Amino acid sequence: MAAKSIISRPVYGTLSPQPGKHHLFIADAEGALAISDMAARAPAGFFDDAEIVFVPGPDGKHVSALETLRPAQFHQAPSFASLLPRLRHTLANAHMGLRLYLAGTEGLIGQAMQVALEAGIDHTSMQTEHRGSLARRMQCVHCKGITENVTTQPATCAHCGLLLLVRDHYSRRLAAFQGVCINAEDRSEIPPIEEAFP
Repeated sequence: MAAKSIISRPVYGTLSPQPGKHHLFIADAEGALAISDMAARAPAGFFDDAEIVFVPGPDGKHVSALETLRPAQFHQAPSFASLLPRLRHTLANAHMGLRLYLAGTEGLIGQAMQVALEAGIDHTSMQTEHRGSLARRMQCVHCKGITENVTTQPATCAHCGLLLLVRDHYSRRLAAFQGVCINAEDRSEIPPIEEAFP
């Protein structure tokens, strides 16, 4: 858990069924479990007007659990990038009463929230629940490149190759943690690399 003094860190809750005309769920990997847990508390017929968009990950787990909820629409996507056009279209055509539920990794939650805010969806219409990997989406403050699924501290920038300290500072605008060169004074100084965000 991040220190409470880092005010830029997102705070996640637990998904709960909300009144609304349309329910849109965006989830990846273990985020499916958050949806299933919420479904156990949802009133009968809750998923009759729901759409679930799911990025299952390489193992393909949890697809059948989501399909058994019998949502009005169910879509799988191989990656968050591949679901972006559909998400943007859905949010651009959304009507009053849309409820947005985001569950899974911080990378997915942050990017989906970013797209929703750009579409004018009020943040009070969104719920988030973090489940699964703690891997971080990191922006190198030097080259501005984004490196996905960072699990080590320090981490290497996938774009410029600098060794970066992955800070706890989170940019909501970029949906990424900030990485700053850890050995700027002496590049031969390489601290031990440890698994920090499994």
